[in-house]
Amino acid sequence: MDQTTMAKPAEIARAWYLVDATGIPLGRLASRIAQILMGKTKPIYTPNEDVGDYVIVVNAGKVKLTGDSEHKKNYYNVSGYNGGLRTRSAGTMLREYPVEMVERAVWGMLPKGPLGRKMLKKLHVYAGETHENEAQKPVVLDLSK
Repeated sequence: MDQTTMAKPAEIARAWYLVDATGIPLGRLASRIAQILMGKTKPIYTPNEDVGDYVIVVNAGKVKLTGDSEHKKNYYNVSGYNGGLRTRSAGTMLREYPVEMVERAVWGMLPKGPLGRKMLKKLHVYAGETHENEAQKPVVLDLSK
């Protein structure tokens, strides 16, 4: 009988990937990034361990929104006070808060709870071309296919 191997935190080797979001639909970008953060692309994937890699996303402001989602899709925040609902369209988010938009899309595809929050910390999103993680020597990953 074959034994199932469980990944141990000491055995996990993490890589750094650089993703250019220019022209990639937001949902497809977020789902591929979530798979990498969870470690589903690795043979040692274990659902109850964080075995994923680090992801750096550049050009978040140039991500593509399909259909009429720029006007119809809304993002909501509630302060907890009466009348404290803030609504922003996807077009506004893309123009003014592209980093938050990509982070929220990826968070929606990660498991909720302490493990998902740990995975989300490995995501680094930048609105422009430059990033602060050159020292990690990230491998360029082409997700435009």
